[in-house]
Amino acid sequence: MPGQPSQKQPAREQPARNHHSRKQPAPEGAAQGPVALRADARENRERILTAAREAYALHGIDVPMATIARRAGVGVATLYRRFPTRTALVTEAFAEQLAHCVAALDDGLADPDPWRGFCSVVEQVCLMQASERGFTQAFLTQFPDHAGYAEERARAEEGLARLVRRAQEAGRLRRDFTVDDLTLVILANCGAAGVGPDASRRLVAYLLQSFRAPATAPLPPPVRLELDRIVAP
Repeated sequence: MPGQPSQKQPAREQPARNHHSRKQPAPEGAAQGPVALRADARENRERILTAAREAYALHGIDVPMATIARRAGVGVATLYRRFPTRTALVTEAFAEQLAHCVAALDDGLADPDPWRGFCSVVEQVCLMQASERGFTQAFLTQFPDHAGYAEERARAEEGLARLVRRAQEAGRLRRDFTVDDLTLVILANCGAAGVGPDASRRLVAYLLQSFRAPATAPLPPPVRLELDRIVAP
């Protein structure tokens, strides 16, 4: 009504409110939202995998998870958040190496020269064994709860058998060579791999020359060797 004092509420102190609610810049190096958090998680993952591969090469794949966490500089909870089980960590640590070996096998089988394909696969697998010493034990270990890894390993074993047959049918690989002899190659290369890649290459060159057809002398009977019974260093 005219003449009555205004009923408007006093204005809020906007400047003070704005001053306190204004978003302050994050300290230098702090996470900047979801993208930065994802980047931090990726960095932790890579540190864990690198630490795992190093530890496996030195001590085998039975290294405690807590030891790997310390080596990576992360908390045990962080490690288990990324890799809930030992199997998950081992198989992921060597997933790239297994994929490389399977790819090398596919290339060897596709090579129009069966002997060259055979030699290439043996050389690459043995070089991988020498470069990533923990990979041998990981490849030879059964992981029943990781179907994908088991399938890749089974495919690799089947491919190796085909590789041997192709080279023999071409008359380049001695007839008394068996797939189990490839297991002997892995066993022999374990020692050379401990010295270094150069020693491994020389050993493999010696072995490949002895595998050539025709055989100069008969061999003792083959020995049946299961891959998962090999104890890798």
